[in-house]
Amino acid sequence: MDIEQQGAGSWIPRRGTPPISRASGCILYDVDGGEWLDMTAAFGVACLGHCHPAVVKAVQDQAARVMASPIGLYTETRAELLSKLVELLPGKLEHVFLCNSGTEAIEAGIKFARLQTGRRGVVSLKGSFHGRTLGALSSTWNPKIRKPFEPILDINTFVTPGDLEALDAALTEDVGLFLAEPVQGEGGVNVVEAEYLQAAEKLCRERGVVFMLDEIQTGFGRTGTMFTHEALGVEPDLMAMAKGLGGGFPIGGLAYSGSIHEALKPGVHGSTYGGNPLACAAALAVVETLVAEKIPARAAEMGALAKAKLEAALEGNPKVREVRGKGLMLGVELREKSAPYLAALTKDHQVIALNAGQTVLRMLPSLTVTEDELDRAVAAIATVLS
Repeated sequence: MDIEQQGAGSWIPRRGTPPISRASGCILYDVDGGEWLDMTAAFGVACLGHCHPAVVKAVQDQAARVMASPIGLYTETRAELLSKLVELLPGKLEHVFLCNSGTEAIEAGIKFARLQTGRRGVVSLKGSFHGRTLGALSSTWNPKIRKPFEPILDINTFVTPGDLEALDAALTEDVGLFLAEPVQGEGGVNVVEAEYLQAAEKLCRERGVVFMLDEIQTGFGRTGTMFTHEALGVEPDLMAMAKGLGGGFPIGGLAYSGSIHEALKPGVHGSTYGGNPLACAAALAVVETLVAEKIPARAAEMGALAKAKLEAALEGNPKVREVRGKGLMLGVELREKSAPYLAALTKDHQVIALNAGQTVLRMLPSLTVTEDELDRAVAAIATVLS
């Protein structure tokens, strides 16, 4: 078979790769019996590995009970999930709006901030990626992603991460929202400094600007804590969630503070499938497993191990600029384009990784990845880069 990834996703074409028929943990099995080591967790969604037994059972059981619920009615599973999320959420985040994806969570955040402040302006960071719907796209940095759809919403100003003078100038009286990822994924696995985010939050408080973090990729244990900002000394008013929350089942969410909640009126926003019973069952199983098995702490340990292994294996390699990241969100920045090496990983080693921009090779493995699987991935990366 001759299959390749289509559409706007960032996977490298996989010519000659047979379709995947099943998956378990970090291993994908194709229709011809081949095995592939997945170091992407399907863009980070399979945080517990593919087809984790707890998630599979939860979805199967829920499908036999109730699959859809009328708008405005809670199901038992949805109520349990919301209760569990509110228990886990740090700081002043007391409420959750459930939707279907990360980009929908960003859209909700833009709308909620406008309702709270009455201002339309948004400030986000150069290197950011917040989604592909028009509102989220307006706050996404990469001009190549935005340009085909221009003119888009004229609401955004972009500033360089770490440049407080630029941020100070950008937070004008027309701005109602500051939006940032604590670790930029698509932008190159760039860790935003805690001191910068702390200063940004202070400026937002002084000027009545809503302070929002995009934890779509970094949340639910990915970087070594349940939510990345817990270790940064900041408290967002809004936080977007998705990817790992469903363990592979589509779900998104926006956590928000009591003051934001007071600005919302019935009917101002909604989602037909948001909070549907199947998605809530999957998410509840994920959250309970993350807590019971202390998965975030494991991600911190395995991430440090993986980073050390990559640094050792690539030391002195003239093609490599830097190995960076946080927890199990890792990037290898090259001095040339990463696409040929990603293709070689797949074709020659049956290892699947991601790009992050044109020159960064990205790893987002399951948080349950084993040391042997990390060793296999690191060895393959070192080989193709040699």
